[in-house]
Amino acid sequence: MNFDALSVLTISIAALLFAMKIKTKLLFLEKFCIPAPVVGGFLISIIVWLLSFIDIKINFDTSLQTPFMVVFFTVVGLSGSFKLLKVGGKILIIYLLCCWFMALMQNAIGISMMSFFNMHKVYGILSGAVALEGGHANAIAFSNMVEQLSPLHNAKLIAIAAATFGLISGSLLGGPLCRYLINKHKLEIKTNESIKDTDPLKHEIHIASYQDFLKSLFLILFILCFGFYASKLFTQISGYSLPSYVGAMLIAIIIRNINDIFNIFKLNQYTIDTISELSLGIFLTMAMMNLKLNELSVVALPLFISLFVQVIVLLLFAVFVVFRLCGKNYDSAIMCAGLMGHGLGATPNAVANMSTACNKYAMYSKQAFLIVPLCGAVLIDIFAIPLNTYLINVLI
Repeated sequence: MNFDALSVLTISIAALLFAMKIKTKLLFLEKFCIPAPVVGGFLISIIVWLLSFIDIKINFDTSLQTPFMVVFFTVVGLSGSFKLLKVGGKILIIYLLCCWFMALMQNAIGISMMSFFNMHKVYGILSGAVALEGGHANAIAFSNMVEQLSPLHNAKLIAIAAATFGLISGSLLGGPLCRYLINKHKLEIKTNESIKDTDPLKHEIHIASYQDFLKSLFLILFILCFGFYASKLFTQISGYSLPSYVGAMLIAIIIRNINDIFNIFKLNQYTIDTISELSLGIFLTMAMMNLKLNELSVVALPLFISLFVQVIVLLLFAVFVVFRLCGKNYDSAIMCAGLMGHGLGATPNAVANMSTACNKYAMYSKQAFLIVPLCGAVLIDIFAIPLNTYLINVLI
């Protein structure tokens, strides 16, 4: 059975809507912040896998997946304002540098572990910073790149499995780690009151008009096209493969920061966020639908051992490095809970970890809720995505 691009888009949206519905019924999905696209796409992949046992083979035309993916990373780039660094001050810079080092560390561990098991080193990148620090979106984007450049056809499955493992681990460990740090060091439950409540760069969020949406869509598509040709030109000149989504993200960062200086146009945050959520939801669902679950058994044990090592090292990194460098206080303990969330999973996990900890101690940490989402969702990618791109090119 073959489904064309339009049919696949329809199925993806249906699966996404269904997943949103069942997330409200199954509390563990909400507790661990499992994204609805992951749930919906995974259910479709299970159905496809089960049908294969009765000789029904299903093929999906996922040609629309790439455009949605590039749109999402373009929006990520538009959020990469360097003026935000001033808002968080010195601690934001320290935390961001820790995040960048974490990307190097996770890749080094991943490569070492895969070398130990005599497996391709690229699997170490995909199950390292790509999947853990990057989450499902980066896992799918970079595994697509690997599968296009090499014969490693189970790259996507490995990356997504690692991202899912990290998502759950990060949700489970953030709260207990924060509690351990507070009890171990007998921390005073108080927070930095000098942190501002709002982000001065964000425009007022409001329901967008047709014209607002059209302007935002034009800007994103313009950057997307520009990034596509920039990536192609870079690849031709340098010989290194630069995916179109990386080029689009970097161009978006440049345009955003030029606009911050000269105020050429006004960004409508509501429409930008809406387009981002829509594109991410559809592209993740499409990617999950195409998983070949039977291929995971080949690398299951080495992958699990590698991920277990990643979790232990990140815990030690949070306790002995990040906690101390960020002030060795209540705010830094909350930030470590967030680090486990986005360092192994995604920013929503980080926010959920921090919210749980703050509710337990009845003290909201403005510093943590400003710094962690900024670094985990946007600023970290400025370093991690080019790093992962370079390493994949070198290792393939």
